Amino acid sequence: MARSGDTDIEFNEAFFETILRQPRVEALVDGIGKRALGIAQASAPVDTEEYRDGLHIEHHESRYRRTTRVAGSDEKTLLIESRTGNLARALKQAKQ
Repeated sequence: MARSGDTDIEFNEAFFETILRQPRVEALVDGIGKRALGIAQASAPVDTEEYRDGLHIEHHESRYRRTTRVAGSDEKTLLIESRTGNLARALKQAKQ
């Protein structure tokens, strides 16, 4: 049995970059993002509807993959999220 520090693993970064950029992987991530967006909009606190209507999907390119984020464009988004945790709960539900 290997002891701590006895094993050295080197990952083939090009392989993971290829895998994580495949259309099927991006579609899987987009699907979870869209589910999270739907849940967040359905459970959003509605006062002026600006928060709910400002929720949207954004894509960001990183070194090895494209990420999908659910974001809000209303100026009160951070305040509402800090008080309600709406987006965090929506993401947890969407992953199940």
